[in-house]
Amino acid sequence: MTSALALAGFVLACFAASSTGAVFKPGAWYARLRKPSFNPPDWLFPIAWAVLYLSIALAAWLVWRETGFGPEILLWWASLLLNAAWSWLFFGRRRMDLALGELVVFWISIAGMIAAFAPVSATAAWLLVPYLVWVSFAGLLNWTLWRMNPEENGAPEELPPGATRRPQAAG
Repeated sequence: MTSALALAGFVLACFAASSTGAVFKPGAWYARLRKPSFNPPDWLFPIAWAVLYLSIALAAWLVWRETGFGPEILLWWASLLLNAAWSWLFFGRRRMDLALGELVVFWISIAGMIAAFAPVSATAAWLLVPYLVWVSFAGLLNWTLWRMNPEENGAPEELPPGATRRPQAAG
């Protein structure tokens, strides 16, 4: 019973972190960005993240069963907070530059989790590999969007009536 409650707790923590994506939605600002050809369709993001959050929760639970709330799980919590912060920076603040910098630290935290989880549970470590791959792709997408839309970095959600953005050449 305790193990099942712990698994439910890890799942709830992941979906609480995902709520920043619901609070800070892409909106009009994201819709007007020029996007690269490899930008996934909007419908794919919630599906991918739902699968990833379940695997992140399962990985933590597998490690928790072996170590309890040790340093590995503290790293998991730190990474989850970094995960939640990205949506606020990118969609909430519309700061692609800050989001990219934060994503680098976030990526390192995931790689660190994989390294920390591997000696405890190889399964847990492998469950995090798709997460690292997806966040790597998100980093490439974040960087590309920033380079393609420098004038939109930190721009307001809605433009004043009749206003248009003039693309600036990326330096």
